[in-house]
Amino acid sequence: MNTVATQSYKNGSDLTVAALYHFTNLNNLLDKQSDLEIICKNNSILGTLLLATEGINGTIAGSTQGIQIVVDHIKNWEEISDLELKYSLSSHQNFNRLKIKIKDEIVTMGKGDINVKEESGTYVDPKDWNKLISQEDVIVIDTRNEYEVSMGQFAGAIDPKTDTFRQFPNWADQLNRNSDTPKKVAMYCTGGIRCEKASSYMKRLGFDEVFHLKGGILKYLEVIPEEESLWSGECFVFDDRVSLVHGLEEGEYSLCYGCQDPVSPKDRKSDLYEAGVSCPSCYNTLSEQKKNNLREREKQFRLAQERGQFHLGDKSNSKKRYERRKKK
Repeated sequence: MNTVATQSYKNGSDLTVAALYHFTNLNNLLDKQSDLEIICKNNSILGTLLLATEGINGTIAGSTQGIQIVVDHIKNWEEISDLELKYSLSSHQNFNRLKIKIKDEIVTMGKGDINVKEESGTYVDPKDWNKLISQEDVIVIDTRNEYEVSMGQFAGAIDPKTDTFRQFPNWADQLNRNSDTPKKVAMYCTGGIRCEKASSYMKRLGFDEVFHLKGGILKYLEVIPEEESLWSGECFVFDDRVSLVHGLEEGEYSLCYGCQDPVSPKDRKSDLYEAGVSCPSCYNTLSEQKKNNLREREKQFRLAQERGQFHLGDKSNSKKRYERRKKK
């Protein structure tokens, strides 16, 4: 899907969410930051964009026309040759503000000498992914964090059990020390950026054949029919929707206000779950004072909603978002 204009809206969706990244040698970062801020604000675009000398990364949401204007602006940069883009739809704004930051890395691995543009692995289109990861001589690696993996993954994939992407190189170093480890590797992540950068590190370690899923899980869920899929579960996304499933429809996970961990439908049935307060992951670690503060916040939020007022302490800034939260 190359342009926002090709989207067909359904289920009352009226906003477009664009996830994008590109590894390239990016110049004039301050000028690019300033121009993007002006264009995004003029078009009421919210979300986060990260700029670094290694490229651009981010997710933004807004009107179809506004998103198209921002995307076209980025594509016109002389350093941009193949912007990785994934569009999805939302019935509400998923971000509270606009953040455009200049960083050392557009995805932080802590290996500043890695040049992804020059030494990354081989892209694999979603249509070819099932065949690749079904081969016996291929190890499949999930490069996301453990809490993301717990929500869903590809059949047979290895979970490095990392809390942050910075921990991946140490895990890969240990894997490389095992002489029995196959040297043919297939890697994936949410949108493709982490597995692409990780593929560069694996190549440096000497793995013979390194592949990574182009467009990540999100592109796979968009184009591969569910009946042909090797994906199981839901895919965590870093915005208010929390998780997506096949067809990039919104999933059933929500976020716990006590710890910000994903909460499954099963978790919400637990005696340790209290809406707006705690979940099984944090019930025993939150202090009573913290819980009471969250209960008061939840009470004020509900009273405000009953009066049809916006409660400043709540991240859900619309009636639609509140209705979604109640359904979940």
